[in-house]
Amino acid sequence: MEKPSLATAAEQMAQYEALAEKAYSEMYDSPNPRVCYCDLKDYFADAIGAAERAGLENEAARLTKRAEHCRQVYRSQFGSF
Repeated sequence: MEKPSLATAAEQMAQYEALAEKAYSEMYDSPNPRVCYCDLKDYFADAIGAAERAGLENEAARLTKRAEHCRQVYRSQFGSF
């Protein structure tokens, strides 16, 4: 499988990250925050995957750290629904 160009990978990563952050924000107003949490996990996984496929290790680490923070917030504020 061919490695995506850095520009393509960075664009994909940014798109997925933006979707993850949107889901994170929506979690606070949602009647079912678990759905938003599931979405944000999936989007962060996609963003991390795009970064890793492009060899952007620092970006993958940053996104992993952010996803972990979101997981901790969800668990502390919304329980395990």
